[in-house]
Amino acid sequence: MSQQEIETVAAPSKKQVRKQIVEKLTGALADYKQELGEEKLATHVKKVSKLISRDLLKINKKKRVKKEVAKKTRQKTAKAKAKK
Repeated sequence: MSQQEIETVAAPSKKQVRKQIVEKLTGALADYKQELGEEKLATHVKKVSKLISRDLLKINKKKRVKKEVAKKTRQKTAKAKAKK
């Protein structure tokens, strides 16, 4: 038997999230490239991607904390039931 490595799904880093947002926004806003100019559009997209990625990471962090707290409370209640 060969050993298979199990990949753990880690939260993406800020840079990865930001890059994904930039790619999606530039694709969606390609029509405005001629009107604004390439540099201005890139600057605005960069600012927006920073804001969005920061908010997304905050939301993900809150969800992880809530899950950890819920898991700990479940473990405590299970131990308390086991003692009875």
